Amino acid sequence: MDFARVQKELHDCNKGVDESGISIKPNGDANLTHLLGTIPGPIGTPYEAGVFNIDIILPASYPFEPPKMKFATKVWHPNISSQSGAICLDILKDQWSPALTLKTALLSIQALLSSPEPDDPQDAVVAQQYLREYQTFVGTARYWTEAFARPSSLGVEDKVQKLVEMGFPEGVVRSTLEAVGGDENMALEKLCSG
Repeated sequence: MDFARVQKELHDCNKGVDESGISIKPNGDANLTHLLGTIPGPIGTPYEAGVFNIDIILPASYPFEPPKMKFATKVWHPNISSQSGAICLDILKDQWSPALTLKTALLSIQALLSSPEPDDPQDAVVAQQYLREYQTFVGTARYWTEAFARPSSLGVEDKVQKLVEMGFPEGVVRSTLEAVGGDENMALEKLCSG
């Protein structure tokens, strides 16, 4: 793997975070093969005002092989699995090119949120709802954005207390919250998965 390229991509992506809202950082430790991308929900969509985390794993042959990306934040969308977060997007499969970057992949995922492709679904149930009961789809997608993709207004100490009250050790709670950028829902998922 070309670690110099990965470091440059992270630097370039994070340099423009104020304009795009898109960022990438190492997921947990400083290992550059497991990253966490963040994209804002597009304006004018049911995902607006949401902040979505994308789990990124770089294969050993990156950039000649596409990154493995999936939503870590739960999202209701025809091209994203509501169960696993798997993404149906051509550039993450056979249309990948070494000329593409992690940021362009995240921009493409953000564009997918704006323009679902229900005829090529990852989640057939969501796709059917999109095609047959569009207003119900919009309401469900907005609800999921509210529930899972909105940064909590709680302060760090409130989040720590809430998770400690659930039975998790305080030190583990603090390090987990820090690793996921303070996202209470992601921290809870990580704590529950061991």
